[in-house]
Amino acid sequence: MRSQATSHREWFGLIRKGSGLVVGLARLVDCGKALSPTEMIASQHHHRIPVSMIRSGAVSKWVIPWKLEDIRPLERSVPYEHKSGAVTWVLFSDEVSARLAEAQEASTQIASNTIATPSRKVDTSLIMRASDQPTRDALIKQQTPAASPSVPEAQRQLLGRSRITGGNLRNSHFYIGDFLDKFPADSIGGSSKEAAGSKEITVDWGGPSTVMTDIDRTKRMFRKRGWVRQFFLAYGARENDTVIVTASAPYHIHVHVERGSKP
Repeated sequence: MRSQATSHREWFGLIRKGSGLVVGLARLVDCGKALSPTEMIASQHHHRIPVSMIRSGAVSKWVIPWKLEDIRPLERSVPYEHKSGAVTWVLFSDEVSARLAEAQEASTQIASNTIATPSRKVDTSLIMRASDQPTRDALIKQQTPAASPSVPEAQRQLLGRSRITGGNLRNSHFYIGDFLDKFPADSIGGSSKEAAGSKEITVDWGGPSTVMTDIDRTKRMFRKRGWVRQFFLAYGARENDTVIVTASAPYHIHVHVERGSKP
């Protein structure tokens, strides 16, 4: 269960949180719609989140099912280096990627009599944490100043769209100037921190924690942008994709990437 959908499909690796090991491979085939608490309880046999946590609201953010097939534990886990700042997706070294590809090929041969052979090899540049289902302790660690409103994506207000350029990808930012008037006036400031807006907004990008920031009017973008690189990596963003910006409340913003045409 995840907080947002993803456009990525096909094979990827599974990491056991905190272990420094890739422990399995899986194929992501679909993302479902956001589930209500009743639907979460009814499908508990799939995601295994305790009913008590669902009823308490402790996992109210983690309501998007990522549907996996061909889940294959590795006979031998593959060590990797988890670089600082990596959250949902991790970029592996060439050596680790090669070992995972070999493991995927070996598991395909073993399972060929019972499981269809995948149409392509593991995309080892995109790796998800195996323990993405949050524990109660993890949720406490990930609390942010503003709680995320439980508003279904379909009911959020569309603020605008921002086309991703090569410069955006290289510099880890995107522009919101074309719809700046859709944000609260007191969240918009000048070029310096001293001239920041009097009130910050919460940006939910699907990571482990939200971002509190105002908007720099002169640059036409969010002032705090340290999270944007991980945001682009998480969605596998590329040139000509589009950042979709929505609001579930006046000061609570959501962003995700919509796939565009190939350059």
